[in-house]
Amino acid sequence: MSKLSAVIIEDEVPAARLLCAMVMRLRPEWTVTVLPGSVEDAVEWFSENKHPDILFLDIQLADGNSFDFLSAAQPSSVIIFTTAYDQYAVRAFSVNSIDYILKPVDEQRLSEAIAKYEALLDGSRWRPDDYMDTLLDTLQNKEKRYRNRFLISRPDRFWSLQVADIAYFYSENKVSFAVTKTGQEYVIDLSLNKLMEQLDPARFFRANRQMIVGIDSVVHAQPYFNGKITVTVQPPFKAKITVSEEKQTAFKLWLNF
Repeated sequence: MSKLSAVIIEDEVPAARLLCAMVMRLRPEWTVTVLPGSVEDAVEWFSENKHPDILFLDIQLADGNSFDFLSAAQPSSVIIFTTAYDQYAVRAFSVNSIDYILKPVDEQRLSEAIAKYEALLDGSRWRPDDYMDTLLDTLQNKEKRYRNRFLISRPDRFWSLQVADIAYFYSENKVSFAVTKTGQEYVIDLSLNKLMEQLDPARFFRANRQMIVGIDSVVHAQPYFNGKITVTVQPPFKAKITVSEEKQTAFKLWLNF
């Protein structure tokens, strides 16, 4: 793959630095520029500079959201969204020209998104003329169907587990578990990454790599060292649940949404 240009627009400095380091590690031949995470600054930069080949765009910016920026700047770049809290219900887009990654960014997931972008450059599916119109239409589409039940199988029977009955999800030894509000545990045949793509973000939050908490399960949260937050849930979890400093703002917004 030839040398390409990438821009990162992210309003959290630590997250921007981390994403930049990951991109440069995965594609050292690329030119990567990090912009301030505000709509005003980003629009000004795009009006004065050549648009990059690929844009890593945070959905929630310091003074607005990605839709405000896209409408004003009309970037010609391919967009990969990054989001800590999918507040605007960005879907797993049906057009294969865009992708989105939940924060904190997992390097393997980032690598997959970049590979998906590079595959577009080699094929015939890339339609730059109608790309931005399609993207804006997708972002404005507020309709999103979220999963509301899981099929639970046993050797002798199977039944539906309602999402409304689940307090939280956790991962252990690469196996995902759902814990109900009554404390029962069930194996779920989906990774936490896949679960977050299917769960209502107003109801569930990815606290860390091992944990997705439900809004009804949160008893309280309190400050922890290194800027982290600890979360107490009901029914109690067997380990300490922490939210990183980078996700602290998103977590507070989620609790108050």
